[in-house]
Parts: sequence; structure tokens; C-alpha cells
Amino acid sequence: MTTATERFRRARDFLLEHREDYTTAYRDFVWPRPERFNWALDWFDAIADGNDRTALHLVEEDGGGTRLSFAELSRRSDRVANWLRERGVAAEDRVLVMLGNQAELWETALAAMKLRAVVIPATPLLGPADLRDRVDRGRVRHVIARSADAAKFDEVPGGYTRIAVGEEPGGDWLPYAEAYGAPDRFTPDGPTLADDPLMLYFTSGTTARPKLVEHTHTSYPIGHLATMYWIGLRPGDVHLNISSPGWAKHAWSNLFAPWNAEATVFLHNYTRFDAPRLLAEMDTAGVTTFCAPPTVWRMLIQSDLGRLRTPPREVVAAGEPLNPEVIEQVRRAWGVTIRDGFGQTETAVQVSNSPGQVLKTGSMGRPSPGYRVELLDPVSGAPGAAEGEIALDLSERPVGLMTGYHGDPERTAEAMAGGYYRTGDIGSRDEDGYITYVGRADDVFKASDYKISPFELESALLEHEAVAEAAVVPAPDELRLAVPKAYIVLAEGWEPGPDTAKVLFEHSREVLAPTSASAAWSSASCPRRSPARSAASRCARRRRPARTPSTARRTSGDRTLPQPRHRRDGPPRRHPRREPGPCRRRPAPYDVPSRLELLCTLPMTVSDTVLTVSDTVRTIGLREGHATVRAPLSPPPAGRPAGSRPPVPERRPRRGRSRAVRRRRGRR
Repeated sequence: MTTATERFRRARDFLLEHREDYTTAYRDFVWPRPERFNWALDWFDAIADGNDRTALHLVEEDGGGTRLSFAELSRRSDRVANWLRERGVAAEDRVLVMLGNQAELWETALAAMKLRAVVIPATPLLGPADLRDRVDRGRVRHVIARSADAAKFDEVPGGYTRIAVGEEPGGDWLPYAEAYGAPDRFTPDGPTLADDPLMLYFTSGTTARPKLVEHTHTSYPIGHLATMYWIGLRPGDVHLNISSPGWAKHAWSNLFAPWNAEATVFLHNYTRFDAPRLLAEMDTAGVTTFCAPPTVWRMLIQSDLGRLRTPPREVVAAGEPLNPEVIEQVRRAWGVTIRDGFGQTETAVQVSNSPGQVLKTGSMGRPSPGYRVELLDPVSGAPGAAEGEIALDLSERPVGLMTGYHGDPERTAEAMAGGYYRTGDIGSRDEDGYITYVGRADDVFKASDYKISPFELESALLEHEAVAEAAVVPAPDELRLAVPKAYIVLAEGWEPGPDTAKVLFEHSREVLAPTSASAAWSSASCPRRSPARSAASRCARRRRPARTPSTARRTSGDRTLPQPRHRRDGPPRRHPRREPGPCRRRPAPYDVPSRLELLCTLPMTVSDTVLTVSDTVRTIGLREGHATVRAPLSPPPAGRPAGSRPPVPERRPRRGRSRAVRRRRGRR
């Protein structure tokens, strides 16, 4: 009888054999669908048996590092699994893992799989508010976090087990280091079914709270055979993927895809991105395959790419469209072409430019092996559109697709309606089957490879008493593709100025994670005729319609505007609230037209903040949460003041009243 390991290996080897023959790979690939499968036991331990090749190579900023072989990681994860079981971790228990790029992260991931526990990955950038939501909705029973982050959980109630990695924080935290004294032979409690839950990812959406994406022991481990194929990984490769722990892309390319191929996972830890240092470390480690978000690629080309003596054989990018000029500069320097791919937290890579394919400028490639991709007409929902919503045919359901949104059957049914999984992304297909990304069907957008939900930002801003209304839109940015910009109507009694700007900025840092807070954000204190006031007023004239592809956003002229979010916890503290009905003007205490604009960079490391009040420009320097006001500058000269605006002009709401209103008032 063929074992699950043999079926997995056969599928893996088929893709390796046809890594440059897309036609054959796509036509003949068949997903392995075992009834029982545990990737850590049935695959990783199988390839780790007696294998002294390096599985994980970490290099720290100070020059230190960690190297672990496949065999060592297998034994260490066995010890951790045995120790966690002694501490009460059982099958289907929810374990929130909030670690950086450190060996304990991979040990814990493997150990949790062996125990059949459900992992909830979390970035260390999360604050207490986000953690409370994850612990509550995720029904977390155990937390494994860095000692440096232990204090965050003081504000997170619950009877969960607390395990600290690093120095002992004291209290009721258990030291992770004790796990290394446990036995190094692990015996599972029972079989792992293929559809048993493995991971729960919190991902941004168009509601105030993130969605919970549920993956099984096959959907991500087996599904990422497609990701392995896209990257072009081979056994023995050294793979570098730049991604933060806690996000799906980290699991894609720092766990499943490289170890599916029996490649080495290489990572360089740094406080601030340093392109020359990264290139030097890549050279020393002998990186053969490299994946990075477009933001990193745009920073890399600012340095001397030629200092890398042995460029990677394969280079890929994902997360957002990549500029053609970046692709060309890398091609000239390294002699290789960056290949795009498209996927989601809910799936593995669905569409990609795999090795050997003819590349088309601007296209993200063709459907990955195992995925049947359709474009649904935005009006009728029928498949076969030249441009439409990217969807997966569920009549041939790919293994690499989530179970659904945990605890939200209505949202799951909506996403899977009509026999298709709907991605919410719009694409166009040419006569050769290549798909080009067009944009989102809803108002979620990307900034520096992080998915940003305007609704989440607006809801958080409205929690502050100074904010009466808020509307968030993406603003163009050369480096990060887009940055969030918030137009804000201040409540009565709040004056526009540096003090209000600082208060709102600090509020956003307290209630939002750095990645979902303001990758960059701007707020407008709105007088009666300010652009933000006009935008918010026009948006509020009717209730927000039910979200469908055709009514997901409302268009005003040539500008697409989000609906504003009003307070949900009762009427505003200072303004009377009138609804439903057409938008009426609120009492307008504002005397001075002004606009506050705050610009910062991910992850909340702020170099400059530009504050425009009337015609005077002041600069607030923010470092590590501290703000100081510098001397006022002279009124900005004609043209673009340095650092004050993105170089790409932003479409903004129209100022003033419409001509029809002026005519009516003129007749009076």
C-alpha cells in the first residue's frame, strides 16, 4: 500500500522533473489527497532521518548565527513536542505563537504539528488590543512569545498557558529552555486526518475585525508544492525569503515550500534594512533562490547590485505589482529576471511565472499546476470573462485552498458562492492565458506588502473622542506602492494643530498593530469647506450598500471614495447625530482651513512628519514615539516641497460647492 509520504514525494518529484516544462506540469499534475497526513511526521522527519545537511541558517546583525541540520531540527522539535504535551498542549488546542526569526519559531511549528495543535501565527509587532482579539476569538489556550513581549499580555486576560522564549520574565511564565531537557523521541497520540485544522491566520478584510482563515494539515503543507514550483526550488538550494513572522508569506517561503524541496532556509535578522549588508550576507551564505516583496526590490536597486559576486539562480516577487524598471535593473546587474506570483493567505500561489515560461511585461503569469483559474464577469458572475474577478473552480477544488473563514459560515458561503472561490481581486487574461492584475474588488489595498483594510483604520480612529468622521483612502507612493491617508472631521472643541496631530498619532499606535495602523497616514481637520469635509459629506449621503463586486465602492467623478465610518458606540460625544436620511451639515465650529498630514514608514519608524496649517509648514520629528516641534518654515515655494508629498499626484476630493448649489444660492 502506498504511504502518504510516498504519494507526497511522487507529486513533489513530478514538479521538480518538469520545473521548466509548464505545459506538461499544468496538464498532468495531480494533487496527492491522502486521508491521513502529518507533514512534520510524514515528510519532515522522513527527510531528516540521518540528514546532516543544513535545514535552517540564521545570521544575526552582530555577526552571530545559528545552523541546524534537518536531523537536529527533527530531534529538537521532538523534545519541544514532548515538553509541551507535559504542559497540557493537546490535539486541536489553539497555540498563539509570537516569535521572531529565531530557531524556536521553527521548532515550535514542527512540534505543534506533531501534537496536532492548531497554530495561530502572530507578528511580534502586535499590541495588547490586537492580542486580546486573537486570544478571545481564537480561543487560545497556550501562548508562546518572546520574553521581551511578555508585558503585552499583562493587558490580555485569560487562563492560557504562558511560555516565554529568552530571559525568564517571572510571574506565571514558563521558560521555553526547559524543553531541551525533554526526551528526543516523540510518539504521536493518534493519527492526523488530512482535514484536521492546522493553522488559523488573522487577515485584514472589509470589516472592523480581521477574518480567521483556517488551513488544514494538507491545504498549506501539500498546497505549497505549487509555491515550490513557482520559486523553482531544488534539493540543496539555499533559499532566502524576506517576510515577517506571523504573516502567511512567511509560512509559504520560510517553512513549507523550501522544506518540501529539501532546501536550506536562510535568514538575515536586522533592525533596519541595510541593502549592502544583505547582499554581503547573501554572498557569504551562497543564496541560490531569493524571494522579496517589491518594496525590498525597490530599495535593493538603490545600492550596488554588482557587489553580489554570485547572484541567485531564481528571483521572485509577490505581494504587489513590480515596476518594469526594477525588473530591468536587476536583469542588467544579475542576468536573471524577477518573476511575479499571485496568491493569498487563503491559498498557496494561484497564478505565477514559473521557471521556463515566456515572461510578459506586467503579467503575473498563468495558473499554477493544480489550480483551475477563472475570471468571473463582474455583472453576471459567469466564467470566461476577458476581465473579471479572479476565482478558483471548486468542481476541481485545489488542495491548496483554505477550509473557510473560521466561525463565519456566512462569509465562507459568500466566498465560495456559485461553485467558485472568489478572491476579491480583478484580473484580465490575454489570448495566451496570461493573467494581469488589475486591482481589488473591495477597498482593501497593499502597502509595503502588508494588506491594509480602510475599515479597520477608520474604526480605530473613530474610537478617539477627537474624531467625528473618518474616511481612509490609498495615496500613491513610489516606494510602498500606496500608503493609507485618512480624512478626518474633528469633533467640536478640538483645534487643528500639532497637539491634536500628536494625540491622534499616539492613539493609532496604541490601538493598532504597526502594520495595520498607518503604514503612512494623514489626517485632515476639516473646516466647513475643507477637502476632507467635502469628501466625507458626499460619501455619507446615503447608507453604505451591501458589498457586491458592482457596488463595493462608490465613485465620484474620476475619484473612487470609501464610505466614511461614523461612531458605532452611540452618538458622538459633542455632536448630535442625525440618521438615517440625507447628509446634513453638522455645526461647524472650525474657523481656520487647515490640513494635517502625517507620513511615516513601516513598521512605525517615523523619520519625518509634515504638518501643514494654513500656509505655514511645520515639521514634527518623531522617533520612537517622541515628538518635538521644530521651527516654522517659510510658506512652501511653488512646486513640490521636499518630503511633503508623494511624487505621484494624489487625486483629491473637489473643493467648494457645486455649480448647481452656487446658482441656487445666487438666485436667493
